[in-house]
Amino acid sequence: MIRFPHTAPLKRSHWQQSLGPVTPFPALAGVEEADVAILGGGFVGLWTALTLKQHDPGCRVVILEQDVCGGGASGRNGGFVMSWWPKIGTLASQCGADQALFLGHSAERAITELGEFCQQHGIDAHFVQKGWLWTATTPAHVDAWNGTLAACARLGVQPFERLSPAEVARRTGSAVHLAGVFEASNATVQPAALAQGLRRVAAEAGVRIYEGSAVTGIEPGSPARVHTAGGQVRAGAVVLATNAWSAAIPELARLITPVNSSIVITRPVKQALEEGGWTGGESITDSQLMVDYYRTTRDGRIAFGKGTGAIAYGGRIDGTFSDHAASLAMTRADLARTYPALPPDAVEGGWSGPIDRAYDSLPVFGSLTGQGNIHYGIGWSGNGVGPSRLGGRILASLALGHRDEWSGCALVGRACRAFPPEPLRFVGGSLVRQAVIRKERAEMQGRPPAALDRLLAGLAPSGLEDKS
Repeated sequence: MIRFPHTAPLKRSHWQQSLGPVTPFPALAGVEEADVAILGGGFVGLWTALTLKQHDPGCRVVILEQDVCGGGASGRNGGFVMSWWPKIGTLASQCGADQALFLGHSAERAITELGEFCQQHGIDAHFVQKGWLWTATTPAHVDAWNGTLAACARLGVQPFERLSPAEVARRTGSAVHLAGVFEASNATVQPAALAQGLRRVAAEAGVRIYEGSAVTGIEPGSPARVHTAGGQVRAGAVVLATNAWSAAIPELARLITPVNSSIVITRPVKQALEEGGWTGGESITDSQLMVDYYRTTRDGRIAFGKGTGAIAYGGRIDGTFSDHAASLAMTRADLARTYPALPPDAVEGGWSGPIDRAYDSLPVFGSLTGQGNIHYGIGWSGNGVGPSRLGGRILASLALGHRDEWSGCALVGRACRAFPPEPLRFVGGSLVRQAVIRKERAEMQGRPPAALDRLLAGLAPSGLEDKS
């Protein structure tokens, strides 16, 4: 039996609260039969269900979600719909040139496909495709993207445009930005609204969704038996789309470590945005390892996030990943540094959330050892909104036993660097995190970081800058 510990629901994010109450689907009661049971009703689980129905409308698909669909990471992230071009160097080193190009182009197309899907199905997810700025906010980070641009050039693609320092400062509305490049394909969404829309479309397609149905365990076999407090699902195949909660499974815990990220959101500040010049709808990310990421919203707010990297012992999903005061304070401080003209009372709220960080920040797909009908897709590393559509294609093909470009792609069964076991993971991770904080604080202040901090920070998982 593969057991899952009980975890409390996460605090609702601003995105979720702004949509009002959601009427949940009923909890599982009794025994259900399914061709495929999907654990997790976030973006990966929903896209997998929709793809299964696209392949075979008669496929019996069940989603089991412990909260409501989108109640986890999918309803609380920054809403950045990004490509995989920033990770092209890692893709090429892991997968080879042909697969890197296939996955890079597929991830870029998925952004436009998402907008078309929302339009087709009447999903008001606030989809805005105005591009993304990758910036430096301290001299130490200028040209952090050079390795990525060189990898793109070797593969014959040019998704990024170099901008002058003046143009970067103008388009971001802040002189803190010293340099940057622009990728035009990227978009933003209201992530909770997208999750609710996908949930509706999945239900209309005949997917049986059970919410408030936390999985307590899986009995491997053929069929596999997935247990909840109220019943069980007997399924020919099982898909684990459980994001950071996958760390409860020992085999998967070595591939990911749950880390937190926090977001603060301002009240509407349209006048400040207009005066500063950040009016083009671009999303922005700086080049810190504990990255700052920020975008504007349809009603004129700034949603400002920071990958603060806090962890919990044993990967437990606790308050660290819901409402973490220290992380929120770091995020608020970086907002004030980046946009010092904002009034002191501009921030209206904030929340934290979990990220299933893989060491190289790319996902990994496969089947549990000895269990050819229990499949997983994990390691989204905070960049799952767009690529989750590809993940749904990969997992659907694995669950159906199809041999195609998705089940055979290089992300399936790939060898990736493992994290150490506990207690070394928690102790070592905490030491590395503190070193990263000190290193980046020194860089922001124009001081050289201590040599030990540079050494320890080099052990951290990959950020935007490739470690290929």
